[in-house]
Amino acid sequence: MLEALRDIRIEDYNYPLPDEQIAQFPLAIRDSSKLLVFRENVTSEDAFSSIAHHLPAYSLLISNETRVVHARLLFRKASGTRIEIFCLEPVEPTHDIQLAFQQQGSCTWKCLVGNARRWKSGILVLESVIDGVPVTLNAQMLDRGETTFLVQLQWSPSHLVFARVLEHFGRIPLPPYISREASEEDNTRYQTVFARNDGSVAAPTAGLHFTPEVLLSLSDKHIQTASVTLHVGAGTFKPVSSDTIGEHHMHHEQVIVPLNLLKEILRYKAQHITLVGTTTVRTLESVYWQGVKWLRHTAETPLMHIEQWDPYLELAEKPVETEKAILCVIETLERYGLTELHGETSLMIAPGYTYHIPDSIITNFHQPKSTLLLLVAAFVGEGWKDAYSYAIQNHFRFLSYGDSCLFFKNEPGGRL
Repeated sequence: MLEALRDIRIEDYNYPLPDEQIAQFPLAIRDSSKLLVFRENVTSEDAFSSIAHHLPAYSLLISNETRVVHARLLFRKASGTRIEIFCLEPVEPTHDIQLAFQQQGSCTWKCLVGNARRWKSGILVLESVIDGVPVTLNAQMLDRGETTFLVQLQWSPSHLVFARVLEHFGRIPLPPYISREASEEDNTRYQTVFARNDGSVAAPTAGLHFTPEVLLSLSDKHIQTASVTLHVGAGTFKPVSSDTIGEHHMHHEQVIVPLNLLKEILRYKAQHITLVGTTTVRTLESVYWQGVKWLRHTAETPLMHIEQWDPYLELAEKPVETEKAILCVIETLERYGLTELHGETSLMIAPGYTYHIPDSIITNFHQPKSTLLLLVAAFVGEGWKDAYSYAIQNHFRFLSYGDSCLFFKNEPGGRL
């Protein structure tokens, strides 16, 4: 199974995407975006505002409540040279994203650095005023890697938490295929209505279409809503540059899953579960595999850790019922007295994978030759080509600020 998956050619998941169909700006009204519905290999079209009409009553919808941080810091050296620091993930004094944003005075992050060759040494400085108080932010290079750098950030007054400092000095990080500078509007439009927990450098874009009115329409149909957190990393934009996916290295991302949600999943598994976005999909599929791990080997720590190929190695040898795996995670958390599952995942989902949690997925249209497109193809099979062709021919808007899809599970034979 693993060898066949690793040999998948990424060129088979390419398609022609016209530049003019890559959305550069959000629509004036979030839920006025188009909705492509793909069910039993039949494609239809609607407005996202009508999403509730396409979902079963008395079902469960789960979204990602991560919040995009102002991860881009723009400094200028005394010479006038512009240096951009893009905060990727915390290193010191903690790797935990939630805790990192509560740090006071200083912290060290792994970063991308634009124009790094012009920043050999020295401290970069930004000055501003927050709540009437002068604030200074300093950046110092600690270590240089091939593609990433360790940067220490220090600020005064030191009582300010990093979340407040970054929100003030930083800028919202739009994806590289949006060829413009971020505007004030992006500060709100590149956040979902679910956004609660700081930590992402990219929005979980399927959630961008939701509005209070859409949520009310779901409630009217007795569709319960719940959330997980996966902090989206810059690796989500990393293209598969190798010929086959076996040579591609997935990025890891931190996740938080409430214990009560896992209990709700057990309640709704026999009915219908809709997952909003590929991030929510990867989170909850990873929870399943963590349960399988703990069924095989009693947990020595209640932290989740799923590697890229875990589901295709020894974990796949003896299939485990979804309910049994989720129940194991619940019992493990309760044994440790925890109300949330924390950890990280670098799970790769590609054709050949069998899903365990979602019955339907709401997502945007993804880049050609991307791991996100592989995830969709694993869910609906070769029908993804028909769905994407329809979207291109009917002038749907693509990628982060683009239109939406509702895919229903194309049941494969057997279970991985």
